[in-house]
Amino acid sequence: MEVSVLTLVVGTVMPILVALVTTRITSSAAKAWLLAGLTLISTLLQALLLAAQSGIPFELGAILVSAVQQFIISVAIYYGLWKPTGIAGAAQDVGTRK
Repeated sequence: MEVSVLTLVVGTVMPILVALVTTRITSSAAKAWLLAGLTLISTLLQALLLAAQSGIPFELGAILVSAVQQFIISVAIYYGLWKPTGIAGAAQDVGTRK
């Protein structure tokens, strides 16, 4: 899979993964830090994959900028798509008893 497609998929799905591992009572700050951490880890792994596949040097500065961009995209997708459609709330309800 090409790295740019992988970046798009991860950035789109990451907010739902955060919703799956948190609850409705988890603070927004904790969710944001979790999303930021997961985004940084995934960006680092994607950069390592790209460096291994194509021989492009591993540049930490560019990777950090990319991680910030991917975090912003993930937050925008959460508030623009997942939250209004109710998917984020449904993901947080998985495993809870009502």
